[in-house]
Amino acid sequence: MTMVPELPPNPGPRSVHPPCGQWRVRGLYAIADGAYLSAMRLVPAVERALQGGARLIQYRDKDADAGTRCRRAAALARLCERYAVPLIVNDDPLLVLDAGAQGVHLGRDDGDAADARTVLGADAIVGISCYNEFERAVRAADAGADYVAFGSVYPSRTKPQAVHAGHELLRRARAELDVAVVAIGGIKPENSAALIEAGADAIAVIAGVFGEADVRAAASAYAQLFPR
Repeated sequence: MTMVPELPPNPGPRSVHPPCGQWRVRGLYAIADGAYLSAMRLVPAVERALQGGARLIQYRDKDADAGTRCRRAAALARLCERYAVPLIVNDDPLLVLDAGAQGVHLGRDDGDAADARTVLGADAIVGISCYNEFERAVRAADAGADYVAFGSVYPSRTKPQAVHAGHELLRRARAELDVAVVAIGGIKPENSAALIEAGADAIAVIAGVFGEADVRAAASAYAQLFPR
């Protein structure tokens, strides 16, 4: 019988505290989704994405139980710390604290930015999915979000039924909001430049990185689009 290796043990709760000042939301935002990454692949694949130049990592897992999610998030937090890259946890502010991550990403049904900020403190990254709704982005920014995410900006194989968010939303958010702007959905290296030109500070990618055979090379193709 094939044995699945255990992830490193959870070191226990710690406070959210960036090692060198405020985190910057810019560049390739690689989303490590359990739908693409098995337990065996999770940490090695994320490390290859970091080696390729990912500047933020999100851990997203809708299926694992709470204990498994905490162990996996803690392992990723320790890995990301070695690369001085923040780990964002999808949906769960308390998991951020338990795993030693640096922030949370919230969707429509996951609470709001103000509540997450109360739980996590001023140093944490709080991001909000805004789909194709500019007014939702305005409310998120007013509530203390660090970034707002729009998408799907292109047809997405991960979420084929997602609403479409046009480039004009990115332009308007860049012009009117004092928060970082993230684009997500169907993004490839060849269609990223138009998003960055429209105002995207970061591009969030799942399949385009972790669905590729060479994760490091895939990440590098996106990362090169952002000058250091």
